[in-house]
Amino acid sequence: MTKPLRAEPAKAKAKTKARAGGGSAERLPFLHRSGPVPALVRLLVLLVALTATVLFAVALARVTLAPEPGSRGLVHANFQPGWSLRLYLDRPAVRDAVQQIGGNLLLGAPFGVLLPLLSRRAGGLLRVTLLTALTMTLVECAQATLVTGRAFDIDDVLLNTAGAVLLYLIAGRRIHRALHRKPRPADRATD
Repeated sequence: MTKPLRAEPAKAKAKTKARAGGGSAERLPFLHRSGPVPALVRLLVLLVALTATVLFAVALARVTLAPEPGSRGLVHANFQPGWSLRLYLDRPAVRDAVQQIGGNLLLGAPFGVLLPLLSRRAGGLLRVTLLTALTMTLVECAQATLVTGRAFDIDDVLLNTAGAVLLYLIAGRRIHRALHRKPRPADRATD
C-alpha cells in the first residue's frame, strides 16, 4: 500500500524553489529588495554619494583652480604625453615627484567610485575612463585659460584618469554591481 503524498508547506516549497534556481526574494541582494528598509538604505547611499560628489567638486576646484602668480612665467602647456612625467621623475627630490604623480592619481580616483555609485549607465570601465578623461580635460582647459600661473598638462589628465580606473577596479565595480544589478526575469516574477 502506498502512503498518500502530503502537501509541502509553503516555506519548504520556497526553499526547494530557491535551491533549484527559481528566483526567490531571499536570493535578491539586500539593496534590490522591496520594502521600507532597503528603500531607506538606498536613499541614504544616494545622499552620501551626492554629498561626497559636492565635497569632491569643491576640493577639486580649490586644488586645481587656485592661482599661482609666482609661476606665471615658468609654466608651459604640455600636449606631449609623458613629457612632464619625465620632468617629475628627473628631479633630484623624490618627494616632489611623489607629490605630483600621487596627487594627480588621488585627484581623479574618486571618479572611479562616484560615477558607478551615482549612475547605472556610467558604471562600466570604458565609461568611467571616458567621463573622467573628459572632465579632467575640461578642468585642465579651465586652468589654462582662467587661472594665473597654471597651464594645460596632458599628463595630469592621464594620471587623473589612471587614478579613477584604479579605484574603479578596486572598489567601483563591486559598488556598481551591488547597487545597480538588473534583476533576472525569475527575480522580477517573485517581487
